[in-house]
Amino acid sequence: MPPAAFRDTLRPAAAEEGTAMTTPGQAGPPARLYGDLAPWWPLISPAEVYRDDAETVARLFGLAERPVREVLELGSGGGHTACHLRDRYRLTLVDLSEEMLAVSRELNPGVEHLRGDMRDLRLGREFDAVFVHDAIDYMTTPDDLAAAFRTAYAHCRPGGAAVFFPDHVAETYRPATDCGGSDAPDGSGARYLEWSLPAEPGATTVRTEYTFTLRSADGQVRTAHETHVFGLFPVAEWHRLLAGAGFRVSTATETVVGEDRPPRTLFTGVRPAGGTGARVTALPAG
Repeated sequence: MPPAAFRDTLRPAAAEEGTAMTTPGQAGPPARLYGDLAPWWPLISPAEVYRDDAETVARLFGLAERPVREVLELGSGGGHTACHLRDRYRLTLVDLSEEMLAVSRELNPGVEHLRGDMRDLRLGREFDAVFVHDAIDYMTTPDDLAAAFRTAYAHCRPGGAAVFFPDHVAETYRPATDCGGSDAPDGSGARYLEWSLPAEPGATTVRTEYTFTLRSADGQVRTAHETHVFGLFPVAEWHRLLAGAGFRVSTATETVVGEDRPPRTLFTGVRPAGGTGARVTALPAG
């Protein structure tokens, strides 16, 4: 059942003005998706959708040169990947949004949650592995991306692995339309429309328009729209910045079956005791 806070986000309005969203910390209003609309996250993007990604994360942790027991997730959002990993690892979840952390705490009780920015977080302790799902897409400049990599390196024990899950890289990005959502037993429900626009030639960002239709248990319906801006970098830039942070870099490519989308390119950095290198592998999606 969705949280009671859902009712507090509903007003009998037919539509609302959208807000532009840039990288967290830049000028402009924050994304409502991670603010007052955060209680709807379990219906907009259900936790079961993240099961396969969690399995892929666990496989990529196998590249670490030490046993992986303690894991730091940066940009953990509503904890939907973490809920599939919490029985395997001791997790620490960090996100910039207090509202999303509240959603995650309800889903993942007993797991450590902390508020922080992946660009400058310093906890003063290290982990066997670090994981960043698609929150890494909000790094819209090379400086931001490099800062996130330095944070991951600073929290990674020697021999540990840092795994990154960008939705897109420049070489394989294509504009697309997607939709989804789900319903709760009490009659509330959420649907989203995601419209990713063409990238400008040579651009390092891409814009995606989101429209949300939200129905409360009493039948009230509202809509909300906002724009999100994501980073879009070539694979070579990912390699350069990860290596610059000190990692030995591996690249994995999904095998996509039954979905009309490009395969994601996933990155793993191992903090070595010494030496550098790069590898490219093929990785099944499931």
